[in-house]
Amino acid sequence: MPKCPSCQKEVYFAERVTSLGKDWHRPCLKCEKCKKTLSAGSHAEHDGKPYCHRPCYGALFGPGGFGHGGTESHKY
Repeated sequence: MPKCPSCQKEVYFAERVTSLGKDWHRPCLKCEKCKKTLSAGSHAEHDGKPYCHRPCYGALFGPGGFGHGGTESHKY
């Protein structure tokens, strides 16, 4: 039985969500930064961890100057 990469508990077929090549519990598939629950296939990945497309992935790993205002808008 596969284990969830987030909580390390067994993932049963009825509760399985497959993303990033792994099986997750639906509530465990969350953005690493803001903890928003994600849908399979509608998120970005960096180093094997899920991130929401906006604003987290763009602000953390996008080109300099991208963001949603505040301290994450510019990279120096």
